[in-house]
Amino acid sequence: MTTALITGASSGIGSVYARRLAARGHDLVLVARATERLNALATELCQSHGVAIEVITADLIDGAQLEPVLQRLRSAPPIDILVNNAGAGLIGDFAAADPMEMHKLLQLNVLAPTLLASAVIGGMVERGSGSIINIASVLALLPEYAHGIYAATKSYVLTLSQSLAAEVASKGVYVQAVLPAATRTEIYERAGGDISKVPDVMEVDDLVDAALVGFDRKELVTIPPVPDVAAWEAFEQARGVLASGFSNSTPAARYRS
Repeated sequence: MTTALITGASSGIGSVYARRLAARGHDLVLVARATERLNALATELCQSHGVAIEVITADLIDGAQLEPVLQRLRSAPPIDILVNNAGAGLIGDFAAADPMEMHKLLQLNVLAPTLLASAVIGGMVERGSGSIINIASVLALLPEYAHGIYAATKSYVLTLSQSLAAEVASKGVYVQAVLPAATRTEIYERAGGDISKVPDVMEVDDLVDAALVGFDRKELVTIPPVPDVAAWEAFEQARGVLASGFSNSTPAARYRS
């Protein structure tokens, strides 16, 4: 029996991952701030699927609360799947943003998933197996569509996933970056937004089910709303063409006039 640790598990994407992975027979470690929600979900899934479930109440931007989660990732029984889902948004322009709120967002969206992955990766490499699922956003590829630093934090998550995969794929560890577009979760309300004003919103169950298809196919990057995989392949090919010029030892001719 394998064990999955899911952050932000009390609602939205995290809770649906918990339901789907429990249905697949995985034991779970559920992490979030909302203890009552976590306990209710744990009871439901234990009764429905007979899996073992641990609950850790933690605010991941608080170092003292983050530490027990890091310790669990390093301890036995081993964590076979880490779902780095916890995250938040921040509405508004960069110039008007509260520096403390930006600091909190960076802690949750950037620092926490980095430290969580760091805590679990050593054991996975040693065992030669394991998976890390990082929830990013399509805004990682379209930063000009979002004001402030949210898109930048999700670009980091995507880049971390790609570089980590290049490092550990050959060692038996699978890394997946999931890039949702607009999805019906509480992130909008918590950031002070209104989901009813957002067009073409995907339901969270559909998002997670699609992401798990990508997981089963061992995709590095899964973008559930994109209808044709050729669009992503063309993007990757263009990135490779651009990279082919990086090794030139002299500036391009257009910069030597």
